[in-house]
Amino acid sequence: MDAADADDARTTNQPEDADRVYLVPYGWWREAQEPLPSQQQEEGTAPVGDVARGIPYSASPAPSPYGGPMKLINNIFNSDLIFNLCRNDDLAQDAGEGVSGRTYALIPPDMWAQTIGWHNNSCLTLKSSGNLSYMEEPTVKDNAIENYKKACKIFNVDFEPVHVWDFSGQTNLIFMNEWNRIPQDCPRQPDQEILLELQVSLLLDSVNCRGDSKKDDLSLQQSHITNSSYCGSLVGNGILGNMSSDSYTNGGLKGVGNLGLTGLENLGNTCFMNSAIQCLAHTPKLVDYFLGDYMREINHHNPLGMDGEIALAFGDLLRKLWSPDRTPVSPRFFKAKLARFAPQFSGFNQHDSQEFLAFLLDGLHEDLNRVKCKPYFEAKDACGRPDEEVADEYWKNHLARNDSIIVDICQGQYRSTLVCPVCNKVSVTFDPFMYLSLPLPSTTMRSMTVTVFSTDGSLRPTSYTVNVPKHGKSKDLIQALSNVCSLKDDESLLVAEVYSNCILRYLEDPSDSLSLIRDGDRLAAYRLSKDLEKLPLVVFMHQRMEEQGIHNKMLGQWKAFGVPLIARIPTTASGTTICSLFFKLLNPFVLPKDNEDGNLCDGASETDLSSNISDCEATINASLTGKLVEDALQFHVTDVKGQTTHAKIELNEPVSLAGYQKQLHVLVSWQDTALSNYDVCLLSSLPEIYKCSLFSKRPQDSASLYACLEAFLREEPLGPEDMWYCPSCKKHQQASKKLDLWRLPEVLVIHLKRFSYSRFMKNKLETFVDFPIHNLDLSNYIAHKSDQAYPYSLYAVSNHYGNMGGGHYTAYVYHEGQDCWYDFDDRHVASMTEDSIRTSAAYVLFYRRVQTKNLDKQVIS
Repeated sequence: MDAADADDARTTNQPEDADRVYLVPYGWWREAQEPLPSQQQEEGTAPVGDVARGIPYSASPAPSPYGGPMKLINNIFNSDLIFNLCRNDDLAQDAGEGVSGRTYALIPPDMWAQTIGWHNNSCLTLKSSGNLSYMEEPTVKDNAIENYKKACKIFNVDFEPVHVWDFSGQTNLIFMNEWNRIPQDCPRQPDQEILLELQVSLLLDSVNCRGDSKKDDLSLQQSHITNSSYCGSLVGNGILGNMSSDSYTNGGLKGVGNLGLTGLENLGNTCFMNSAIQCLAHTPKLVDYFLGDYMREINHHNPLGMDGEIALAFGDLLRKLWSPDRTPVSPRFFKAKLARFAPQFSGFNQHDSQEFLAFLLDGLHEDLNRVKCKPYFEAKDACGRPDEEVADEYWKNHLARNDSIIVDICQGQYRSTLVCPVCNKVSVTFDPFMYLSLPLPSTTMRSMTVTVFSTDGSLRPTSYTVNVPKHGKSKDLIQALSNVCSLKDDESLLVAEVYSNCILRYLEDPSDSLSLIRDGDRLAAYRLSKDLEKLPLVVFMHQRMEEQGIHNKMLGQWKAFGVPLIARIPTTASGTTICSLFFKLLNPFVLPKDNEDGNLCDGASETDLSSNISDCEATINASLTGKLVEDALQFHVTDVKGQTTHAKIELNEPVSLAGYQKQLHVLVSWQDTALSNYDVCLLSSLPEIYKCSLFSKRPQDSASLYACLEAFLREEPLGPEDMWYCPSCKKHQQASKKLDLWRLPEVLVIHLKRFSYSRFMKNKLETFVDFPIHNLDLSNYIAHKSDQAYPYSLYAVSNHYGNMGGGHYTAYVYHEGQDCWYDFDDRHVASMTEDSIRTSAAYVLFYRRVQTKNLDKQVIS
């Protein structure tokens, strides 16, 4: 309690002060019971009252090893902060004069306030009389390091005897209450130890105004006391002392110096745990919470919790990290608790820091959930209600079941919209989130190389590489190809997968998934006229004669080659019609010669098919009289794979399209005379969708954090394993899902999804993500529009180096007290420059909300 609050304390009895007592220097308190001679006639300086009769106690070292509850306490606090407090009636005769050694008094809140007021008045009296050698307004000094050192000095009972006089009357009362709480059927242990918790706050003794030097001027504010019949344990609780929310200046710890710069020992592949813990251990409001009286909020009745053991173990570890002792801390006790409640983290195998972080945040939330009995709420459909009303209803119901420090600072809310692809049923829900898992652009997009062919012989085949959604549809690929190849308004693209020189399948359905197409596949796209889309297709496949040695003899054998060519065919066609179409398609492949007679049907477009087909037929008949076709090219009707030849197609003979209403497959047999006139290599070159080199390293991908967020918020279809049950269709459907940010937390944790898993392999993406450090502005990504701004500032990063087989985790942390970034590499802690924070190893980012009162100064909340 600050001295400035003393006057208010005289008249205001706050409920939380009822169980609070103050441990103060005995001489400092005793002076307030008897006025100074110069003050006896002054109004308002009368003694506090008759000297209360106190109960004497002596402090002695706690036994070692500690048993019972003290075993846990010894794990939480250093041993020099623990001693036994036992009643000593032999000291009662010295009540008036005090006792030798270090002597303290336990006084109630009203007596504390009166004593502070008396010393304030005495200082003012001395100041007005001119007898003041040193004057300073009495205050409670809030310096964590000095408080801790002073507590260590007082509690070191081996140095000099410590005596405590209880003038509060609380100690015996608590002893008896705790004794009476023991069930009647339980054996009573005479040496049962009960915890006495203290919050440390250094008092600048007002007697300094008289020039006196008091060496043990410490006030210890008690949070709550428990004890046994005559023997208890006095423990300094709160290594940073009485550090309340006022100890923060815009989210940073005030006066912490170099506290919090303690490393963690690696117990064996525990770097994943150390990295995440250091990030959480430097989350300001989380530090404030666990260095305070957090144990009163432990929920022992939550079936989803761990009886508070994870919260206790984490609080113990965090306090050690924030102690003045810079010796690296061994998290062995915390690791044991972790393995007990999360067997997946047992042993010393490598693990994922984000998975550990998710478990820890959820575990801390359940252990510290302030809701003891969770009510049940049935989710209501939006039914056309405004989103704001539905979102508030969801959030209110969530808070009615979940209320903890983790929810207070780490949880947000997003809107989830599902649309049925069959009946267009729309479902809107508002769900909480603890962190955002953002996909990297390389995980959401893929590069696909497709070769585009003209069907009128006007253009050479050209390969285009486009970027499409990894889990997109064929319509996404067609749209991207249409843009890069400058598709005309009267044209359409027919995309086909080519395998073994024949068309395996067509991507005709716009909803066909691109995830079914592998990087090693080959795609061809054909430009077709929309005006002729009702006419059937003719698909030309190719084969040529190749010699093979069989039993020392060279024998010829037909072998397929090249990419199928496609065109539209009239419903009434002859062999000459088919031949003329094929020559027209071959125009782009003609090898240049002095005499360009090889270009037999140049200038005929597919849109002019009906008017020019007779001209092509006349050209073929007049120029070659069928000789080229007979000697160099032969045409046969075949099946879709080109493996079975049916009727031979003769010139001037009609071709029956019965049974071929949609497609006619024609196998073209090439002789050497025809092969010499055309660029067969161009006809055969169809690249893979993506060619992965085994020896050449791809250039490092890069993306902004905003691009990752946009990929996360982009509408996409649910996977086959995540089908949504449509209440309208009464069946599971592969609905499309759209996420929107609705409510953002004070501390925003962002997980970059660098690791991908498949049935056959595991992979890590080394994409460099350019993330803001000082101003991550999310205002444009909030679906709930308001006047609020949403800027964030980075304060911690969990990094992963290496690959899936073997890697290492570290943490980069911004220290508010030092105004500097530090690299936490297990037990090693070193300062670093802000320019070195952004690396391709960044895995989990920790941001805290920035106050918008003065954005230019980047004030952090």
